[in-house]
Amino acid sequence: MTTHMHPDKIRTLFSQAMSDMYRAEVPQYGTLMELVRDVNDAALKENPALKSRLEAAGELDRLDVERHGAIRLGTAQELAAIRRMFAVMGMFPVSYYDLSVAGIPVHSTAFRPVEQASLQANPFRVFTSLLRLDLVEDRALAEKSEQILSKRQIVTDGAFALIDMAEKQGGLTEEQAHKFVQEALETFRWHRDATVDAQTYEQLVAAHRLIADVVSFKGPHINHLTPRTLDIDAVQAQMPSRGIAPKAVIEGPPRRKTDILLRQTSFKALDEEVLFQGVAGSHTARFGEIEQRGVALTPAGREFYDKALTQTRDAASKSGADNYTALLEAAFSALPDDLETLRQERLAFFRYRATDKTLASKAENLSELIASGALIADPQIYEDFLPVSAAGIFQSNLGAEDQSNYSASANQDAFEAALGTKVIDEMALYAQIEIDSLTAALAQLGQSHLC
Repeated sequence: MTTHMHPDKIRTLFSQAMSDMYRAEVPQYGTLMELVRDVNDAALKENPALKSRLEAAGELDRLDVERHGAIRLGTAQELAAIRRMFAVMGMFPVSYYDLSVAGIPVHSTAFRPVEQASLQANPFRVFTSLLRLDLVEDRALAEKSEQILSKRQIVTDGAFALIDMAEKQGGLTEEQAHKFVQEALETFRWHRDATVDAQTYEQLVAAHRLIADVVSFKGPHINHLTPRTLDIDAVQAQMPSRGIAPKAVIEGPPRRKTDILLRQTSFKALDEEVLFQGVAGSHTARFGEIEQRGVALTPAGREFYDKALTQTRDAASKSGADNYTALLEAAFSALPDDLETLRQERLAFFRYRATDKTLASKAENLSELIASGALIADPQIYEDFLPVSAAGIFQSNLGAEDQSNYSASANQDAFEAALGTKVIDEMALYAQIEIDSLTAALAQLGQSHLC
């Protein structure tokens, strides 16, 4: 009987290979990794309770291996091919993101594992964007871009053959998996030689730097990888001392005692030498990003987040960006800043586990079970992305702050048609994990009637 390597293990092989490749291509990423590791070590030493909670919840082991990457694709065919590639690694499209709201001519999804066990094993994600040439006003340039993109193949023949094999036989053997990882890596490799001449490149840049990044090269080079930190403010403050220039503002919610959703920052994109059909030039796209992940918010919690962020941006547009941090903290001050209140008010998602059944006998509700210590409510880590934050990172690293000239125009139907399937609802995933874990924990405690 043929033994197939588990998709979780294939994903781990791939994420490690990707990290090694990117570190070799962008040495400053290695410096960033060292900084994040030092900050995380310090945070765990300073907060033993945090370390204990992460260990008990199974979150500590995945901290060092966690990464997310990002790629930008040019055509529907490329998106469909990438979907098949990621499926071999147990990664599936979760959520739809419209970045046109922030002047970025793409819409996106995140390929990631969806089962709790797979998330614990390796939560590697790739934020994947599809270029929207329908938003480009210069239709002649859009048509020229389509012609250029139609001539490239971003997935190697070898990778396609192994994807076909995985789909037909239900997986890959260990030997096949290693070959697949090496073939798949070629899709994300940096190519110094552009596929367009310098004049065409400048025309694309004039339309939008992201369009130039997608159209001008042989494939969707990985444009960043992202380690996870426990203290993004410390990383941001220490980057200059390591020779890294950070972006000005941390994207996402403000610093809080209880982390929520996702905070992101990055170092500025590198200006890299490129040959435009033999003519020397340069291109700016690849950078290093850092993220701090907190608890996933329920629809009610996300509604609060969206309103607070809108309120902050509206106030900052009137008073100036100098006091942006103070405005952000003020807008979020009404959101409870402790996990138990967030749980009781159903503002965040949790994952439950049972401890000692003897502690549960006198409890009459979930809160009493938790207070007794018989039931533990661990915050579910937010596994997804925030479109405004993603756009902020894109803009700061494309030099595109002045190019936000697209009106909001979400088109999830078109994206899913290109993808070849529906995207998965992230809220449904968090809710199911919460329900399943609570049902199992209460059964273990003999308290199923409280479910």
